[in-house]
Amino acid sequence: MTDAEKLAYLTEIINLAAIQQLPKATEHFVSDLHGEYDAFDHILRNGSGRIREKITDLFGDTLSAKEQTELCFLIYYPEELLQEKQLDDHAWQTLMEQLVTVARYTSSKYTRSKVRKALPPAFAYILEELLYQYDADFNKEAYYNAIFEQIIALDTAPLFCQELAFLIQRFVVDHLHVLGDIYDRGPAPDKIMDRLMTLPSLDIQLGNH
Repeated sequence: MTDAEKLAYLTEIINLAAIQQLPKATEHFVSDLHGEYDAFDHILRNGSGRIREKITDLFGDTLSAKEQTELCFLIYYPEELLQEKQLDDHAWQTLMEQLVTVARYTSSKYTRSKVRKALPPAFAYILEELLYQYDADFNKEAYYNAIFEQIIALDTAPLFCQELAFLIQRFVVDHLHVLGDIYDRGPAPDKIMDRLMTLPSLDIQLGNH
């Protein structure tokens, strides 16, 4: 074994030992879907209430109950609600900062490598900078502000917020267990199957339908 190979093995041992100390990521169980796509989609979008819990943890003392609910639903349905937003530059930056805070919190159970793989390619570099450095280095305050200002100036704030919302949905549940009965009765089991195929980690138990 060469020195380089030995070092690679040692590095992997260190990495695996460290990963074992991370909190267990959230696994979610669903059953009896019966073709009811809308209900299933809503459960996935809100992480069965996990996103609301995170919002309360982070902003319970700074946002009103109404503001917390609005932020929750924006994360659940960003592609719809962001189209309705008419915000000034300050409000857009505030919203982006809130979403970055939630994304950082929900990604804290994962290794940096796993988080990096989940980032949307178009914003991967920017998001990695914000998730791992933002608030941590006051010497870079102007740098982070410039990121937000340019996102707003280039009219990409709605898209950036949408990608952040989808990322939060992705982080809040690491693995989905589907306990049977995808088909039967409901109108859209095919849409459920299409949605399942987009998920990064799941298993399916056969039901009786």
